[in-house]
Amino acid sequence: MTPLGVVPRLLRVASVLLAYRLDELVDATHLYRPLKLLRPLLARPRANVAQLSRGERLRLALTELGPIFVKAGQVLSTRRDLVPADIADELSLLQDQVAPFPGAEARAIVEQQLNASTDQLYAHFDERPLASASIAQVHAATLRDGREVVVKVLRPGIDARIARDVKLLRSLGELAQRWHPNADKIRPLDVVAEVEKMLENELDLQREGASASLLKRNFDSGVDLYVPAVHWELTAARVLTLERVHGVSSDDIAAIDAAGIDRKALAAKGVRVFYEQVFRDNFFHADAHPGNIWVDTARTGEPRFIALDFGIMGSLPEADQYWLAQNFIALFERDYARIAQLHVAAGWMPATLRLDELEAAVRTVCEPYFTRPLSQISLAELVVKLFQTARRFELTLQPQLILLQKTLLNIEGVGRMLDPQIDIWAVAHPVLKRILRERYSPLRTLRDVRKRLPEWLHHAPEFPELVRDALRQAGRGEQRTLADPLALALLHDNARRQHKLLACSLLGASLLIGAALLWTLAPQHGPWPPLGAAVAGLLAFACGWPRSR
Repeated sequence: MTPLGVVPRLLRVASVLLAYRLDELVDATHLYRPLKLLRPLLARPRANVAQLSRGERLRLALTELGPIFVKAGQVLSTRRDLVPADIADELSLLQDQVAPFPGAEARAIVEQQLNASTDQLYAHFDERPLASASIAQVHAATLRDGREVVVKVLRPGIDARIARDVKLLRSLGELAQRWHPNADKIRPLDVVAEVEKMLENELDLQREGASASLLKRNFDSGVDLYVPAVHWELTAARVLTLERVHGVSSDDIAAIDAAGIDRKALAAKGVRVFYEQVFRDNFFHADAHPGNIWVDTARTGEPRFIALDFGIMGSLPEADQYWLAQNFIALFERDYARIAQLHVAAGWMPATLRLDELEAAVRTVCEPYFTRPLSQISLAELVVKLFQTARRFELTLQPQLILLQKTLLNIEGVGRMLDPQIDIWAVAHPVLKRILRERYSPLRTLRDVRKRLPEWLHHAPEFPELVRDALRQAGRGEQRTLADPLALALLHDNARRQHKLLACSLLGASLLIGAALLWTLAPQHGPWPPLGAAVAGLLAFACGWPRSR
């Protein structure tokens, strides 16, 4: 049931939608159908919006409703498999900009958070804001040593307003979960939770500072991407002080050309930086619109981007990161059968699905694109079409991928603005293959083994008993549900050889653990002694492995 406390806010939402002549949305939503009777009491449609498209009217309505609706609209702009293209295009233009609050209030918040007067903290603090959004605004300042900084300050009372709007959005999500015919696939409550998490993160400026610090460390050379430094002594939960940087918005083509910057090289670098953030570091800027991604006009020979606003950052579970990377590789190589297999293996689609049918559907979507020059293929557009196709095969929406979809659309948009002829595929494919080659290399595996060795050694004494118990249960037929009939038949035929398997497995495990232990205790000896022991361990496993007759 919808809490009674949100009813006035619901009426406010309905009133704004009607004011912007969005009657078709009101009529199409179960929640608002009863409000038809209340239309005479709500706001009258505004005459000056009649000539605007429905997408423009919706964008203006969401802006008027406040920050949480702006965030929800930005998320919806990435779901082009659910939202019509004209509306998605307009929602992608949503900018979180509102009138500033008084600079004196900002100064008071800084002093309260940092327990000192601004005269003590800064040589100069400008009360006129450089930029103002619904959650925070930014002021210029100068440190005592003359360095320029910017100070981000949360709006007074924003916590209560966000909490109220989150409660409303959750109520709308519950209604959608109950009434929407595809709720089990769209998972509206999970989408609401994702928006809520984004807003919670933006309300903690110390967290934003930590995100900026990590991103700066990931790109510590500063050659491709520059991240301003955090001044931690001047940062708290509601105040963030950052190094001030100078550049132009990445969509200011005139200024970039005037600086003599090679836009083609810059566009290719932007694509590489995106894939490195997602698949190398698993930590990416998830609000990468042109206002937050600047270009350093002082660097003409080696162009680079400047990142701003680190309130919305993304990362993926390790499993999803792996499946997503493999899907991209398969898409680049037009391996449609593998795309189908990966979607099922990742758990994004039911295991009962016929892979040949999904493969045929993916091929039907992709092949027309590959008749065009690669420079004319939009990866973001193709991914949207694939999602639309996958929905017919019971695709389950993965909320953790929402931010990534949004970032992919933003990055490709920036790349196309800088270089309309950019070949996204030619740039992204080798970068992704290189990252995966490094990520899953033998050396990386050995490093992971070394990191997990203490845990393995702790459980090593239990290993022989676990193997013995498992073999006894399998021999007595107590684990039939864990294997198919063929595997059970082979196990029965080879029962007499289980002792050999156990002995060789224990020997192999001992050698592998010994190899890792040698590497841990004597890394200066180099990789060869433990590598030899590891090979011996693998051979021991191979010698003891049961063979079918």
